[in-house]
Amino acid sequence: MSGDDKDAPAKGFDPRLFFDARFAGHGNELGIGYRAHGDDWAELVLPYADALIGDPASGVLASGPILALMDMATSVGVWRKLGTFRPHATLDLRIDYLRPARPGETVIGFGECYRITRSIAFVRGQAHDGDPSDPLAHVAGTFMAAEGYW
Repeated sequence: MSGDDKDAPAKGFDPRLFFDARFAGHGNELGIGYRAHGDDWAELVLPYADALIGDPASGVLASGPILALMDMATSVGVWRKLGTFRPHATLDLRIDYLRPARPGETVIGFGECYRITRSIAFVRGQAHDGDPSDPLAHVAGTFMAAEGYW
């Protein structure tokens, strides 16, 4: 997570504008929002909400919204690395849950695109609820260019 250029002029695809548009979709329904970005990474937020609770007895968030957050954060990382919005499909996204998110806390998802080939983007990231050194999940995956190439 190299620096926060949240206030710097955007290069290519601007995730701030993307999230400001608040188009209809699952990310909007979940409340996923923008936090920061760099040349090949993005940080998004998933605010705690009662509708996202998976275990009512403990108040712990369900795993699905966290996976959706990480899918979106890594996708935005791909668009940042490409410098433009390009449709793509999640080919594989492995998530390892290390611990439950703390009830009442916003989950922050960091997604990075570290390599792009002719048709595949490779991503990694982590989710935490306030302390990046105490992650609640790690992800690694690949996205495939929708038209066969970027």
